[in-house]
Amino acid sequence: MSQEKKDESDLTGQTLAVTDFTLGKTLGTGAFGRVRFVTHKSNGKHYALKTLKKAAIIKMKQVDHIVSEKAILEKLKHPFIVNMYGSFHDPRHIYMLLEYIVGGEFFTHLRKAGRFENEQSCFYSAQIAAIFEYCHNLNIVYRDLKPENILINADGYVKLTDFGFAKVIEHRTYTLCGTPEYIAPEVLLNKGHGKPVDWWTLGILIYEMIVGYPPFVDEDPMGIYQKILAGKIAFPKVFHKEAKNLVKKLLTPDLGKRFGNLKNGAADIREHKWFKELSWDDLHAKKIEAPFKPTIKNATDTSNFDDYPDSDTEAPAVNAAQDPFTNW
Repeated sequence: MSQEKKDESDLTGQTLAVTDFTLGKTLGTGAFGRVRFVTHKSNGKHYALKTLKKAAIIKMKQVDHIVSEKAILEKLKHPFIVNMYGSFHDPRHIYMLLEYIVGGEFFTHLRKAGRFENEQSCFYSAQIAAIFEYCHNLNIVYRDLKPENILINADGYVKLTDFGFAKVIEHRTYTLCGTPEYIAPEVLLNKGHGKPVDWWTLGILIYEMIVGYPPFVDEDPMGIYQKILAGKIAFPKVFHKEAKNLVKKLLTPDLGKRFGNLKNGAADIREHKWFKELSWDDLHAKKIEAPFKPTIKNATDTSNFDDYPDSDTEAPAVNAAQDPFTNW
């Protein structure tokens, strides 16, 4: 997406309402609401509208998380991160107007393929590494990497979405969050965590792409946690030698040895032999031909997203005097 096109789509600062949009298919659902495909009636452009129920957010004491997500998205401008193009609210809901990524969830494509070849896994991993380096330079820790939070664009490049767990962390924080298979040992041990957790999750993702499932699996979350703390990783024969080497350096419980957290920071990952054929500048400029492009009919195609039933329950209105989102 070129810079000019971005500016045309950007409605930040404009007074918006749901009635400004034609609502389409639900693209995803979560604890507080859903994301829908929408078209702006005036400019004709397509977006993903994240609609969250105020009452549910207040009840679950998640106001700070949601406010933080919006503030973080306002700061971020990166080719591999979903752009936020506006925000608004009404008595029942808060809204985030996001870039629509037509290729759907990375998770869906990975499950269809079973697993990815080495070259494809390397291509995606490099983009996630670039995102983390960019975020960490702003002291933003993402904390929730998993295939469901990655989207694939028409050009075959990734877009990271859902910054609900992201946090500005100068040193460390103690909140337990993340998906069981992706949680780093320091989070489980409640030792305080920061940027290194993201590099751990990159190691898990690389493994899952190459093998088809994460390295620590169990029916029960407690079983997963025990395996993470035991730290035994089986590498099937499909693993490329250099990929295995990098995964081992990322999935190191000792923070003093984990790649991404040493004195050279993200450069240790960028300069790793697994990425030796890759030009980071070309990747950032999207000059590298993607190994896979999703099948897309047109800009309004939503077929790469699963179908979700519509919600029939109306969210209760929040009293204006008790509304923590008045400045939204």
